[in-house]
Amino acid sequence: MATENNKPSAYLTNMDQVKQVFNRFDVNGRGKITATELVDVMKALGSDTSLDVVKRIMEDIDTDSDGFINLEEFAGFLKGNAGDEDDGGIKELQDAFKLYDLNKNGLISASELHQILSRLGESCTVDDCTNMIKSVDSDGDGYVNFEEFRKMMSNNPSK
Repeated sequence: MATENNKPSAYLTNMDQVKQVFNRFDVNGRGKITATELVDVMKALGSDTSLDVVKRIMEDIDTDSDGFINLEEFAGFLKGNAGDEDDGGIKELQDAFKLYDLNKNGLISASELHQILSRLGESCTVDDCTNMIKSVDSDGDGYVNFEEFRKMMSNNPSK
């Protein structure tokens, strides 16, 4: 099959497209792709990649080391950010995000934000931090995920 403009079909730039592909991989709908789900999809695509190989692949994609691939990690993988020399500062943003994500669950809570800001000498309450999170929490889950963090850092919203 031919690809349009000689671009591979997996090269997705629209986040809605990325979400659609992600949701197909995320068979159980939990917002995370497991190694088993990835093996199943790869088999459906005609690959006989073993679970051990897939686990090694996942280690490279799983930037928060939680054993799963979340939407942000999946989008980064599709964009080819791993190993790109000019990744638009994604690596630096991921490193910054990891500093705030104290429990390494891929989300920044009001409590984590409060702890970090306090360590940096900022005087604010947990309620202040909750309000800060609400201002960038586009999915309404009460946390800041990497994509929300990235948007906040690049857009500098004043809403």
